This record gives sequence, C-alpha cells and structure tokens, in this order.
Amino acid sequence: MGRKILFVTTDQQRYDALGCTGNTIARTPVVDGLAADGILYHRAHNQNTVCTPARSTMITGQYVRTHGVTSNGVPLPVDAPSVAEHLHDTVGYRTALVGKAHFQPGFDPEGKWTENCLAKQGSTGPYRGFDHVELAMHGYLRRWHYDKWLEANGPQWLDAFYPLINFASMGLNDEGGGDTDAPEVKHNPMPRGMYHTDWVADRTIAWLDSLDPADDWFCWMSFPDPHHPWDPPVDEVRRRVDWHDLDLPPGHPGSADKAIEILAQKPHHWLDWYEGRFQNMEGGPMKFVPGNMSHDQVREVSALIHVENELIDEALGKVMARIDERGWGADTDVVFTTDHGELQGDFGLLFKGPYHVDALMRVPLVWRPAPSAAVSPAEVAEPVGHVDLVPTFCEIAGAAVPDWAQGRALPTAPGSDRQWAITEWDSQFSHIGMHLRSIFRDGWLCTAYEPGPLYEGTEGELYELAEDPRQWRNLWDDPTYRARRDELVTDLYDNLPPERATKLAVEAPV
Repeated sequence: MGRKILFVTTDQQRYDALGCTGNTIARTPVVDGLAADGILYHRAHNQNTVCTPARSTMITGQYVRTHGVTSNGVPLPVDAPSVAEHLHDTVGYRTALVGKAHFQPGFDPEGKWTENCLAKQGSTGPYRGFDHVELAMHGYLRRWHYDKWLEANGPQWLDAFYPLINFASMGLNDEGGGDTDAPEVKHNPMPRGMYHTDWVADRTIAWLDSLDPADDWFCWMSFPDPHHPWDPPVDEVRRRVDWHDLDLPPGHPGSADKAIEILAQKPHHWLDWYEGRFQNMEGGPMKFVPGNMSHDQVREVSALIHVENELIDEALGKVMARIDERGWGADTDVVFTTDHGELQGDFGLLFKGPYHVDALMRVPLVWRPAPSAAVSPAEVAEPVGHVDLVPTFCEIAGAAVPDWAQGRALPTAPGSDRQWAITEWDSQFSHIGMHLRSIFRDGWLCTAYEPGPLYEGTEGELYELAEDPRQWRNLWDDPTYRARRDELVTDLYDNLPPERATKLAVEAPV
C-alpha cells in the first residue's frame, strides 16, 4: 500500500474565502484543519484566470503557452498529457474524477466533445486517464451525470437552479434575482441533498467504496461552486448568512466616485467595463455593467458565496470521514485549491476576466501530507503555482516526474528558492485581442500588455503589495519605479517558456 491522493478543487474561489486565510464569515473548519496539520501556501498563483486554461494546467502540469488552451473556447487536445494517466500507467493507481472537469468547451449544442456526451452515452469512462468519471456543472444543464441523476431522482427540481445558459442563444444569462435583483442570483428551493455539492461528495464516497482496501488511488473531487450562478439551496442560505448583516467586502472602494478614481489609473478596459463601454465576454454575462450594481447586490452575492463555501467544506468533511472509516486516513494526502478567483466587489466589480490582480490570480492552496509521511506543519510565503501540482502528485505516489511536466514539487517548508509565479491571458476574440503577461516576485505584481486591437503594447500595471495590498495604485507610468518595472518585465520574459509551434484554434463561444 502506498499513499492515496485526494485532490479537491473548487471553482472561482478567492484566496481569502477560508478561515485559515482570513475569512471571518464562512465557517470552513475542515479545510482549516487540513491547513493546520499540513502546509498552507500564502502565495499560490494560477497560470490563467478562467476555467479551462487553469484546469488544463492542473492536469498537464504545463504552462498555458505549452498545453495551448488559452481560453474556455479552446478544447484540451485528446492526446494532451494527463497526470491521472501517468499515475495509472506507471505506478498502478486507480483514478477517478467526480464533479466539474471542463477540459473541453461547455457550449456544445451538437455534442462535439466527449466530455459532454459521456452521461448521454451511459459511460463513466475511462476518460483522460481516469478509470471513472461522473461529471457535473453549474446547475441543471441537461448533459452531465449529475443532470441525469437529478432527472431520475428529483425531476421536480429541474427548474430550481438559475438557468446559466440561454439555450436559444447559447449565451450566458444575465437576469437578476434573489432579494436585490443581483446578477445570476436565484433563490433555489431544492433541498440540500439534491444540490450538486453534496452529490459530488456522495459520488466520490461511492467510488471510494468500490475500491479494494489495498488499492492506491488518485481521486480528483471537483466542486462546481462557488462559481456563478449563485443559487445554493435557499433554506441553507436563510439559516447561515443574512446579507443584511454584511459589510461591503474590504476590497470594495465604497463609492462610485472612489471606484472610478481607482480604475482610471489602470489600462482603460478596467474603467470601460465598469461604465459599460467594454463587454467582458470571457468573464461573465456580456450585458453586465458593474457600475450599475448596488451595494446591496454585492452584499447578497457575497452572502451566497459564503454559504456555498460552507457547504463545500462540510461535503469535504463527509469524504474525509469515509476515508478514515476505510482505514486510509493515515496514508492519504489531501490537496485543496481552486482554478481561479472571483472579483466579488473588489474595485466595484464582479465575476472574472482579463484582470490580473490578487482577486483572480492568487488562489487558496493547502496540502495536508499523509500523517504517515511525518511532514511538519508549515506556512509557505514563497510563490508557487498550479504548474507545480503534477510533480507534487508524482512525488506523493513515488512516480517519476514526466518530461512534459514543467513545474516542481511544492515545497514543504519555508525557505525554498522559489522566486516568482507567472500568469497569462490571451483573449479568444480577435476584436479584443488582449494579451496579458504577469509576474509576481519579491512582493511586486507586474503585468505587461502586449500589442492588440485595444492596446499598443506600452501599457501595463505595477503594484507594490506591501504598501498597496488591494492594488489600487498603479505605478506602471511612475518614473520613480521605472527601473523596477523594467527589471520585472525582463524577468517575466526570461522565464516564460516558448510558445507551442502551432496555436490551437478557438472552437466554441467560451
């Protein structure tokens, strides 16, 4: 018997969403306990700020420019490397993925991609090296395993979720709901047991129960929440968090005038989005204008996100309890992270997109090594990234790190030589053509804008996080910081891997 691996991901969860990272509203004792017993990474960064590119990095261990999935409309090639396949084939691990995958576009009315057809075909794999897959997305979308389960076990709840996709136009809905008419919010009447968060945990437990006690396994348990739409079971919301009691999030400017003052210092698409001149087509509903959002809407969205984070923590607790019951607790490593963050009121904004700030790039990351490994608890401040996950899984499993993996195994103590983390953005729409390259190093966050329809290539962002942790003061054009800016830009491009020879095509809306 070797060490087992439970890889837990959420979707669109901020670094500060957990108690162990400073949250004072959501109660997350399970993840907090894992952090107390393991390693908490305070500077983990994703390599892209939307779902499919970030998740493609998680499974391949490659930077975006290497695996080639630059946006949600670009499918990960079927022959792309997979850590699940590597662990399965080289060291005999049983493998499963339960929940959200999103390696291929979700906008797929014709059933073009395997991922979107498995449930309809009655298949649970194999898929991308996973022996077993059961998939879910955001609510009831008619095509994944959760949808088929809901049709069979709770057909009266099929319309309970917010309808994320308008199937007539194949676009994101932007209608408001809840108490405040907040965007992509709905009071969901379904009972908790029918909601996808508990379903993911229950199906994970069912797969674990199918294994032999001596099996080594790698299980990716992937929760669709707290990604929008925000529609957790309303009974859970009412008993947990009252949005009327919440302050505005710390990163909210507090007024429209202050938001405009902050956004005017940044490249123009920031303020243009806030005031409705730029459509954030790759990060949220196209018609959403952040400047029209009320403070109460921000509070209600935040309350729903806190509730979703609590439900995830409790679902993880159920799975951890089952692992202990199976006698695997001492030999199971748990890695917890998310694909990207959420603006959640920062700068007066909501959702995500081409905005390279901590709200979207800095992610929660906890690694609780198996107790049998005797690794001391620690907090690590040096920068790490999702690109480091594959080598970490290989180290846990005793597998050789494959040549195609570009990261390094995560450090287990402070004092490593980690110096920087890199995040990229490439718009999939030619009329936007935005290309951002960011580096975090030595407490500085620097983003270079490459030429395209919206920018000449001389623009950028520079923040000194010790003095400006909310990234409200852009120092890019301040001559006092020119040398620092130029040094960081040079370091950024010196450490970017080369782009793949043939760029992958955009094949879906997003």
